[in-house]
Amino acid sequence: MPPDLRAAWSPVRPPYGPAEEFTAGRRAASAALAAAGAADRVVPRDPDGRPRFPRGFAGSISHTGRLAVAVVAPAAAAVGVDIEDAVIGPRVTRFVLRESERHALLAPRAGFTSRELFAAKEAAFKALHGPETQNDLLFWHVGLSRSGDALEASYRGARVPVWVRSEPELSIAVAFLHHPNVQTTDEF
Repeated sequence: MPPDLRAAWSPVRPPYGPAEEFTAGRRAASAALAAAGAADRVVPRDPDGRPRFPRGFAGSISHTGRLAVAVVAPAAAAVGVDIEDAVIGPRVTRFVLRESERHALLAPRAGFTSRELFAAKEAAFKALHGPETQNDLLFWHVGLSRSGDALEASYRGARVPVWVRSEPELSIAVAFLHHPNVQTTDEF
């Protein structure tokens, strides 16, 4: 992970609807930007619905019905984050994961859960989604493979590392597209 990666969490407040999730995400983004040293901590929505972080700060927001997280990485070209608290059943697993991914990455062989791999694809999608892929990239089109203790996501030759961590009720995945001159580590 980039050494200057900053993350912040914010609870979603009652009545736990889309407006409250949006607000919690923007609170988390503002806190992550503050931790990263940004003077501008406002994150408006682009016309396509994605958050627009201040110049010089790659960032991403994700939320569940009760919790929002934002990740900011000033040294990254792009970053993606996803948190999942849902149970990912067999039908969704078969749809989202290729047979080769299910065989190579799911427990017991590699130890990842369906929820972790779902989150990894979502985070990678956010990091890889740009003007050149805007019309054809769907998160389940992202390929996943093992890379040491992390995952590597790929789409049309672009590759990003993805780190996944879980608690019993929540999984988080972070992906970033780094600039060529930025060194990374496998710690998360």
